[in-house]
Amino acid sequence: MNPNPNRDQLLSKLKTHQAQVCVVGLGYVGLPLAVGFARVGFNVVGIEISRDKVKRINRGENYIQDVDSDELRNLVQQKQLSATSDFEILRQADVVVICVPTPLNKTGDPDVAAMVAARDRIREYLHAPQLIVLESTSYPGTVEELILPYLTESGLRVGWDFFLAFSPERVDPNNPKFHVENTPKVVGGVTPDCTEVTAAFYGQMVERVVQVSSPATAEMTKLLENTFRSINIGLANEVAIMCKMLGLDVWEVIGAAATKPFGFMPFYPGPGLGGHCIPIDPSYLSWKLRALKYRTRFIELATEINTAMPEYVVRQAMLALNQDRKALNGAKVLILGMAYKRDIDDIRESPALDVLRLMENFGAQVSYHDPHIPEVLEDGIVLKSVELTPVTLAAQDMVIIVTDHSAVDYEAVCRHAKLVFDARNATRNVSHPSARIVKL
Repeated sequence: MNPNPNRDQLLSKLKTHQAQVCVVGLGYVGLPLAVGFARVGFNVVGIEISRDKVKRINRGENYIQDVDSDELRNLVQQKQLSATSDFEILRQADVVVICVPTPLNKTGDPDVAAMVAARDRIREYLHAPQLIVLESTSYPGTVEELILPYLTESGLRVGWDFFLAFSPERVDPNNPKFHVENTPKVVGGVTPDCTEVTAAFYGQMVERVVQVSSPATAEMTKLLENTFRSINIGLANEVAIMCKMLGLDVWEVIGAAATKPFGFMPFYPGPGLGGHCIPIDPSYLSWKLRALKYRTRFIELATEINTAMPEYVVRQAMLALNQDRKALNGAKVLILGMAYKRDIDDIRESPALDVLRLMENFGAQVSYHDPHIPEVLEDGIVLKSVELTPVTLAAQDMVIIVTDHSAVDYEAVCRHAKLVFDARNATRNVSHPSARIVKL
């Protein structure tokens, strides 16, 4: 091993937990990460442009479902964790982790504005020795094309004075089994020393660290993970459409196929994709490959199928109403579940929002119930979750299950409603329903 005093100094600080850690962005990725490192003894400062979030953190108030509120409060009281909007704190930082949003813009291209803004502020305070890690998802080449050249303008040398790497976030909200600590962490540095320092950093908190050869490899790993899910969900959605045309129960078909102990992994259909990762990450890969004159056909086909699912759900709901000699125009429709997945409070890219808009466009009188989402802002109008009572259910022409929250009593739904359209197979165990149940 070649002598590098900056590397050795940083490694020593990491192993003794004396390093000052700064996490840029305290959202669904950044706050759990900050809490995790504070938990194992690091002093952690979160940098957040939302002053409301800064105030809430410094008061010990939690706003992320996957973070334990009591633990957050205790860490703040013990001065292990704090928040600020002032990037001046980076002068003292030994480690800086970027966890800012990377959405798509209106044309479907990567929006890296928040990442670039964070990069520029980090460059102002870059010093030796310092570790910079990007966790925000982006296309392969982001670290070496968008971040590295700008940081080296400082005159500092990567792999010697400062260390730069990519380590993709792997957050799965409300997963009862896997969380930050026991989910393996992939790291890829610009140089071998960058990878070593990054692995040592995450190794203080995460049970297993997987080192890869470059930031681009780590970036591609993240996109493969979510593209794999997107394509297989797209296949499940198309199988659902085919089963409907063939008069088959797609849930029974998938359940039977899942009994095969090898060569098959079950994915399930639904009303569309939601969240910040699966609907967006494959588009980063498509965008990058278009520049190389390559068409990502699997990705584009899966995206086409998945994006069309809310419209398919509405069409099937319309047909179900027609069987009751009712039009969607003027019908009372209750949507069960606005979050993008079960038992979380996140509506980012939720297909329920698309179903709601389409229903309203067809003239339906739409309300919703979600135990985790008390209100939704839609076209400048605040919609509030209605109480799920027998009277409310009986008053509906149709109830559509878009998100299958476990807190909902589906027996009661099917006992009091007239017509239930189940897009999640939530009613599979309901016995003797009074309602007519139509499945995806």
